[in-house]
Amino acid sequence: MAASGEDEATVSVVDVLREDEEEATVSLVDVLREDEQLENEASAVLGGSDSERCSYPQGYVKRQALYACSTCTPKGVEPAGVCLACSYKCHEGHELFELYTKRNFRCDCGNNKFGEMECKLFPEKEKMNSGNKYSHNFFGLYCTCDRPYPDPEDEVPDEMIQCVVCEDWLHGRHLGSLVPDCVELHEMICESCMNKFLFLWTYAAHIAVPPTIKVSKSEEEVKVEVEHDDEEDKAGKEDATSPVDDKTEVNGTSSHKRKREEPQEPEASTAEGSGPGCSLDEMKASNKSRAQQGAVFWPAGWRTKLCSCSECEDQFTKAGVAFLFDDTDTVLAYENKGKTSEQAGGAEGRDPLMSALNNLNRVQQLEIIHEYNDMKTELKDYFQRFAAEGKVVTPDDIRRFFEQQQSRKRRRANAGQYYCS
Repeated sequence: MAASGEDEATVSVVDVLREDEEEATVSLVDVLREDEQLENEASAVLGGSDSERCSYPQGYVKRQALYACSTCTPKGVEPAGVCLACSYKCHEGHELFELYTKRNFRCDCGNNKFGEMECKLFPEKEKMNSGNKYSHNFFGLYCTCDRPYPDPEDEVPDEMIQCVVCEDWLHGRHLGSLVPDCVELHEMICESCMNKFLFLWTYAAHIAVPPTIKVSKSEEEVKVEVEHDDEEDKAGKEDATSPVDDKTEVNGTSSHKRKREEPQEPEASTAEGSGPGCSLDEMKASNKSRAQQGAVFWPAGWRTKLCSCSECEDQFTKAGVAFLFDDTDTVLAYENKGKTSEQAGGAEGRDPLMSALNNLNRVQQLEIIHEYNDMKTELKDYFQRFAAEGKVVTPDDIRRFFEQQQSRKRRRANAGQYYCS
């Protein structure tokens, strides 16, 4: 089914909500567009992963779609993650948590965490994957509020944004800062991770999106624009190397804000800067700073502006965040790879209609395309009658249309039967 341009039917199709005895609807075009967008997003996430072969032989995969099986590894046992192919072949019918993507992960399916269960695709696995990192996401919990998503008890509509360091998902209202416009074009590092890797605050003052933090005042949220170059405030601000609350965790589940009133104490040893031509040293020398509070949003291309001198590279490596130097580490790069794979797949792609057409001869292809165009025209005419009368299309109307289509198809098939006398 397709609709475009002036041919789009302005027909209401779905009963979304009843309030004050009024029936709210969305148009057919809106439904089709949303469905197409969701399909594209799903294809982008899954397209970069293999749906047929377990990813375990590849080792710790740079980035892949992952799932956690609540049936096999419920809350209270050790967390585990399985690859896309194993979610289909080994955990069919199980309750799965979709983890979106994770970096540097090796498929756990069938190892010691799964008891006597063996992986159907690659049973020769080691007992444990010591290099894997886990969080509360593997039990279907997210954000600093440690809640499921979607949350049946949460009546506040809110988007969730993934931290590019700990890869946890956080509600926009729990970030401690306002979400910028066009957030899909930015990467986010949560406050907990920023406080764990304090040298990132120096970069944030120079190359991150200017901060707008949330401050609670009389139970109302007000915007406080932070002045970057306020000379009077510089002496009172913490240096990027000041200590952090020891309760801060990288997965964001126990984030404590650092107290700005704490006295500044230099770390016992630091590798920040000190290299020849170190751009981090230059940033620090400029004395430009920002409030070390709230999540930080970074614009496209920000990773290329990180200092890559030997001392800084060593510091990122020791901190376990060397992946921030890699532009291909981003989820956007992974999704683009998935889209490219889908487009280049041709007959090997996941579209069953296109795969079927490619296996038919030219005459059969033309017959199917002709039938499809006939159905599209009839469906358009059918909907236009409702539009002309200002009526809402119900599920029964849709069902009736396809029943009529089947009836016509049977009559045509019967009319085409001939018998020899």
